[in-house]
Amino acid sequence: MRRAGLRTRVSAAFAVGALALSAGVTFVSYELISNTLFRERERAAVRATYFDAAAINAGLGASSPDVGELLQSLDIGADRYVLLQRGGQWYSRSAGPAASNAVPQALQQMAADGEAGAQRIRRDREAALVVAVPVQGDGVFYEIVSLGELERTLQLLALVLTAVAIMVSAGGAAVGWYVTRHALRPLAAVAEAASGIAEGDFDTRLDPDAEPDLARLTSSFNHMADELSRRLQRDRRFAADVSHELRSPLQTLAAAVSVLNRRRDGLDERSAAAVGLIADEVTRFQTLVDDLLELARSDQPVHLEEADIGLLVGRVLSSRNLPTDLVRMEPDTPVDWSVDRRRVEQALGNLLDNAVRYGGGPVAVRVGPGFLEVDDAGPGVPDEARATIFDRFVRGPAANARGGGDGTGLGLAIVAEHAAAHGGQASLADRPGGGARFRIDLPMR
Repeated sequence: MRRAGLRTRVSAAFAVGALALSAGVTFVSYELISNTLFRERERAAVRATYFDAAAINAGLGASSPDVGELLQSLDIGADRYVLLQRGGQWYSRSAGPAASNAVPQALQQMAADGEAGAQRIRRDREAALVVAVPVQGDGVFYEIVSLGELERTLQLLALVLTAVAIMVSAGGAAVGWYVTRHALRPLAAVAEAASGIAEGDFDTRLDPDAEPDLARLTSSFNHMADELSRRLQRDRRFAADVSHELRSPLQTLAAAVSVLNRRRDGLDERSAAAVGLIADEVTRFQTLVDDLLELARSDQPVHLEEADIGLLVGRVLSSRNLPTDLVRMEPDTPVDWSVDRRRVEQALGNLLDNAVRYGGGPVAVRVGPGFLEVDDAGPGVPDEARATIFDRFVRGPAANARGGGDGTGLGLAIVAEHAAAHGGQASLADRPGGGARFRIDLPMR
């Protein structure tokens, strides 16, 4: 399972933290508000009940009081319900004796003992408060106050607080995303610089003043890039020096071998075979030295000049005795390209040589806006070999299978170096119908 990215994890942490904080604040706020509102509502209900009980108590002091009229005289709203228990009977304004079922037994017992009290109940699926106040004689006045409106208010408050918590959580995620985006920007610059170095731009450096908090990382990265650049320069200088030093004795050796090779007819069979092998190896050695020198000079800037790309490709084909009708010009391809002629000719020539040696020969040379492609008729390149096919001293499976010894393993590496020197790249794909398609991308100037 793929792990989530750092930005996603940080944003999720911000969201969870904001949700937890807002949920805690929401819960505490809801509890405080609901408790406060309930207490205030109960106090108001108790005061109103005592006021009504005083009126009932005064009315009961008269001779032959009419309990029904007394209850009807009370000024109560739609959310209050009054009861009177007297002499074992229940009186109400409208409900009759069945209203006694709404009064809890514990509260009735408390009121019978002469103590006033209140108790919260559920009546008709709504919260209500029952307040009991003893009156004259053995009577008890009850008032049932509905708390339904308060409950609905609290439900609306809960919805509002929940929506606020969700919005705060979303805001936390947005803040986390914004913070990580800006916090990771210096790391993105490091990644971009590393990518530039990997693509061959060894002059890439980080600005040490851009992020003071990352000064150590910046200095370490720049030091690494400096050391890498120096190491590559030493390697190139070493390869160039060695190749240059080898050319003189190699030319002498080649001249001597050439003399012997011209006299092979006068030698015995074994000696003639040995001279032939030496001549082939000296030729291969000369090619290897030339390729090493070419790679050593690959870091030098390109010498751009206008070139007729059609003539250039035709000249490379003719130099290898290949038919010029292999060229396929794509529509809208400009005639004149601003390129380093020597490098482009050598890169294209190496691709053609590779096709002749290992690909069954070229079948087409495609020229399009900013690219050159060489199609061959070979078996193609397996997927496992494609990642290293343009590396130095790497020979493809086709070369190894044929056992050829004339390749140096540097031809495709030189192609990649020349393409990179132009700001482009070399790539490999499958040719439709079979075979390989090597491509050089050259940015149009």
